[in-house]
Amino acid sequence: MAALVLLGCPAVTGAVTAGLMAAGALAVAVLTRGREATGRRNAVIAVLGCAAAVAGSVAFRVHAVGTGPVAELAGRNASATAEVVVTDDPRETRQKGGPFPREGFVVPARVESVGTGTGRVALRAPVVLFVSGAGWRSLLPSQRVEITGRFGRADPGELLAAVVLVRGAPRALSGPSWEQRAAGALRSGLREAADVLPPAQRGLLPGLVVGDVSRMDEQVKADFRAAGLSHLLAVSGANLAVVAGAAVALARTAGLPLAARAVLAMAAMVAFAVVARPSPSVLRALLMGGVAALALGTGRSRDGVAALSVTVLGLVLFVPELARSYGFALSVSATAGILVLAPGWRDRLSTRMPRWLAEATAVAAAAQAAVTPVLVLMSGQLAPVAIPANLLAGPAVAPATLLGFAVALIAPLHMGLAQLLVRPAGLATGWIIEVAEHTAALPLGVVPWPGGVTGLLLLAAAVPVAVLVLRHRRPRLIALAALAGLVLAVTVAAPIVARWPPRGWLLVACDVGQGDALLVAAGPGRAVVVDAGPDPVPVDRCLRSMGVGEVPLVILTHPHLDHVGGLDGVLRGRAVGAVVVTPHGAGEREGVRLSADLARRHVAEWAARPGASWRFGPSELTVIGPAAEASPPGAGEGAAVNNASVVVHVRWAAGAALLSGDIETEAQAELLRRGLPPAEILKVPHHGSGRYDPAFLAASGARAALISVGADNGYGHPAPSTLAALHRLGVRAYRTDLSGDLAVVVREGALAVVARGRAAPLAGGPGPPVRTDGAGAGQAPVLAGRWGWSPARTGRWAAVPGSGREARVSSRSWPGGGTRCSRRRRRPTGCSARNGT
Repeated sequence: MAALVLLGCPAVTGAVTAGLMAAGALAVAVLTRGREATGRRNAVIAVLGCAAAVAGSVAFRVHAVGTGPVAELAGRNASATAEVVVTDDPRETRQKGGPFPREGFVVPARVESVGTGTGRVALRAPVVLFVSGAGWRSLLPSQRVEITGRFGRADPGELLAAVVLVRGAPRALSGPSWEQRAAGALRSGLREAADVLPPAQRGLLPGLVVGDVSRMDEQVKADFRAAGLSHLLAVSGANLAVVAGAAVALARTAGLPLAARAVLAMAAMVAFAVVARPSPSVLRALLMGGVAALALGTGRSRDGVAALSVTVLGLVLFVPELARSYGFALSVSATAGILVLAPGWRDRLSTRMPRWLAEATAVAAAAQAAVTPVLVLMSGQLAPVAIPANLLAGPAVAPATLLGFAVALIAPLHMGLAQLLVRPAGLATGWIIEVAEHTAALPLGVVPWPGGVTGLLLLAAAVPVAVLVLRHRRPRLIALAALAGLVLAVTVAAPIVARWPPRGWLLVACDVGQGDALLVAAGPGRAVVVDAGPDPVPVDRCLRSMGVGEVPLVILTHPHLDHVGGLDGVLRGRAVGAVVVTPHGAGEREGVRLSADLARRHVAEWAARPGASWRFGPSELTVIGPAAEASPPGAGEGAAVNNASVVVHVRWAAGAALLSGDIETEAQAELLRRGLPPAEILKVPHHGSGRYDPAFLAASGARAALISVGADNGYGHPAPSTLAALHRLGVRAYRTDLSGDLAVVVREGALAVVARGRAAPLAGGPGPPVRTDGAGAGQAPVLAGRWGWSPARTGRWAAVPGSGREARVSSRSWPGGGTRCSRRRRRPTGCSARNGT
């Protein structure tokens, strides 16, 4: 706790605290001298002494990183050339948005020398490098490189001299050390051997064995987080215990003495830690394993709590920044829970079930109970599903770890044998993936809870109440009955009440953040996917929620990341017939990458041609753009590619929709010149960008507009001018950033929009509230004009709630088909309209 508080304070504060703690310990020792020593007295002296040592260590480190040439450069935001040593593997950063993929990495490093105005200065200062470019991916720890970049201040509390924004590729000065080169070869060999496994398994196995999640499927990561299995991806005590146990078993088989067994176990753990990289959980487990190995070698009893206490104190004393690491806190808390709570819970449960099952249940429950306060503080949620998930996945972890480590050792020597051995490891990882996928989908698997200090206080108040209830039979039965009723209500009643997916859906705009992903109904369990968004996880979630298991056609309007980046999510576990792409994107880098990916997956790739048409279920899709000749150029980065977007007109019996990709003013004008078919629904081009043609919006004849856009995006989408133009035309706008997934459905023979969120806002300001059906999903009529529309029959009065007016349908034609409302001054009005003609 002292380290956690003092890391954000000046060095002088730590020094003063260290002095006060040391003086307090000395005072207690002097004032109680001559009296009989008691445990309480010794404990007070020990606590004050440890606090003094930790405070002094923190003060020294804070002073070291806050002074010197690197700190001075950071204070001036100056640029300089420096020689640095890489201290950990480059970690790829996830791109939040943007049309173009960028390979960015975060590289922990140590500055060894830096150029200043007076010459080159040798020093040792920890920094973090923010870099881009594929050249950084292959760097290994201990490698020395030269960089040029701008130095800036690190966040308060981080024991870093600076953060460096690096320009250009690294200039290698020396290779990695022999041990890091060997570790890199083992990790690379494991990845290569795992290539024979299915994609999800090949990405997970290196994560389980050595913590390498560089190729892990994003949906599997999301399932692991929801199921409380993420700790399996952080190499920790469980992995080291498996490796050390195997080493001890081999030593015992060979008849080695206790001391030799301990040495062999420690050597195996150190080697494994080098291969897996010394993360906080690995350091904690390695030191605890060292204490246990020492106890084994000397024949002394092993006290787990004492070993954990010594380990934590030693790590915080010499690596005080671990005090701010959630990973370290989770690792220590889980270990403490297993050591303190699990034995008693196991003994109680063993009277009701077999001992092996009681022990497994007690360990999983104790670890989850111990980490819950940290999870509440970190993410504001409770994960009751984590206990059964860990119980089910646990038996497969040890085989996967042992077999995977054996594969890593064998791969550099004989790849064929390694690929043979990796298959049973793939079966184990496949089981873990299945457990994560199914438990993550359970209702009430993750329960929202207030985060931060408020959540901790509520949890502290709830735990004693829960203990009192569970200790007595009658309250326990009542609580279990109430819980069973809640689970039953969620699993049985919720699908009936929520009604998502809505019945009769024809089109869905998925909430995938800053990007597009549209589903067009193609029959039961089938959909045509138009664009895939920037991330595989949201589009896969959307497809799952709509019950789509087969995709006969994918249309990727143009090769920008926010439209094709999530393609893996579409292909995950689904049969895909073919992929249609723009005919003018072959030269783009992302287009080349996309074609190569489709060829590797043996998925047919077709170029869109105007007039091409397909019919799937209730939907008829027709390509109306781009033209066969070159697409019109545009202003700004990526405008030419945007203008090459595939534009699709979708017809149903009840109406039509225009899916316009990211076309900008030039392509919109070209479509107008060639003739634009009318549609009741318009997918607004380019997420509501300000580069639109007002004549295009008017000619579409749309009565409702879908805007697929990410919340708080950095592009200003949707532009206020676009929203105002839609409002002037009487077009009601629905936004995924405010309303979540949006579905177009048929209601009373007309099209209506259903928002999965609470409400769907109007473009241009307040207006009639969204009508809701009995399912609770926000539903509003498509024909929502300036005075309010409803899907009533022609010639009838239909009040729209909150509109304050009523209007009768006139005989004058509305642009793009349908009828338009005329005002009536004598009576408060709503509006009604018929669809289509």
